[in-house]
Amino acid sequence: MQSVNPNDPLGGQSCPPMNMPNSGRRESASSPASQHDEAIPSTPVSGMENMPVDNRGSPMNDHYLQASSHLSQPNAGLSLGNNMDARLMSPMTDSDRAFASMNDVRNALSDAQTGLARGRRPSRTSLPKRQSRSRRSSSAVSDQEQNLERVFIWDLDETIIIFHSLLTGAYESKFGKDNTSTVSLGLRMEEMIFNLAEEHLFFSDLAECDQVHIDDVMADDNNQDLSDYNFDTDGFHGNVSTGNIGIPSGGTTRRSGIDWMRKLAFRYRRIREAYTMYKNSVEELLGQPKSDAWLTLRMELEQLTDNWLTLAMKCLSEIHRRNNCLNVLVTTTQLVPALAKCLLYGLGNFFPIENIYSATKIGKESCFERIQNRFGRKSTYVVVGDGKDEELASKQLGFPFWRISCHSDLINLNIALKLGHL
Repeated sequence: MQSVNPNDPLGGQSCPPMNMPNSGRRESASSPASQHDEAIPSTPVSGMENMPVDNRGSPMNDHYLQASSHLSQPNAGLSLGNNMDARLMSPMTDSDRAFASMNDVRNALSDAQTGLARGRRPSRTSLPKRQSRSRRSSSAVSDQEQNLERVFIWDLDETIIIFHSLLTGAYESKFGKDNTSTVSLGLRMEEMIFNLAEEHLFFSDLAECDQVHIDDVMADDNNQDLSDYNFDTDGFHGNVSTGNIGIPSGGTTRRSGIDWMRKLAFRYRRIREAYTMYKNSVEELLGQPKSDAWLTLRMELEQLTDNWLTLAMKCLSEIHRRNNCLNVLVTTTQLVPALAKCLLYGLGNFFPIENIYSATKIGKESCFERIQNRFGRKSTYVVVGDGKDEELASKQLGFPFWRISCHSDLINLNIALKLGHL
């Protein structure tokens, strides 16, 4: 994603319309175009020379046309509620293989594997080992984390979900959609995100006390029983200074400052509980009639965006089913609205709350370094995103980068994952 407006907690950014990539090749982020041309042959894949082509110059066959017809149907492949669509977990079909230009897959793989070949050099500002261990002391290291081979670091907006470009009109300009419909759907989703964050995730309390990670204030939590705790009357707002984010006002004593930090930690503990409880059943959290409005909005968004989220969820699902791989989310949205987005877009199953990071305060590169220190240098890290921020950060750390700018990039990523190339 591109630079974030600090006054927009929902993660808005100025993103001009992007050009559709050529189906024949795409320039590598890490090598000149001339070198890329030499490495990737321009001849078509055998057996596809005489096929019709789509508007990107990609060969089409009957499987492609059949798959395109399926995706053009409203809500095709949409996963809602507790039951994930079985198609997200199904093996790759001939339709999947023929859906995208094979040259696109080969070029994208070349870009990513160039990053893999460079290895995993140490970061420039690594945390000391003692500090790294202390950040993880709050919870035991799982067997999966100990045996991780690959960590996929995902951007959120305009990579997994389409949100901000609906509000700005960028999606309408790029994909030829109706401007009135795109903006209207974007505003409806924005309102739903805000309401969920406000009513269930303490958004007003925490807007100026944002954290990078849900566990960042855990050390201040005394594990008090919160079953009868009244957050409305605990005096949390009395010590907040708008000039100091996450720190009590200068006029308070050290004792009251410690008390305020404990109340802050209570709120993040309750957020963790709510997210974990409702990550697969947000309709129960919303209640009626909001859950009906949410279902309708999700279906309308999938129809408008040509099943963008479903394509992204296929990739997430392919990674999630592996025992030695992990999905991690790094977004420039503030942490609380980012959690609300994950709940409303049905991403909680792929991103446990401990695998979600907000880069609003520290930037993408610092988040990537923190993730690398958490999971160790034996793992390979692959960044998936749409913007310059994550691309530059991945270059600095020697992580391969897979760019997402259109539907075919998600399709190609799914193919590469199912073929075992990533």
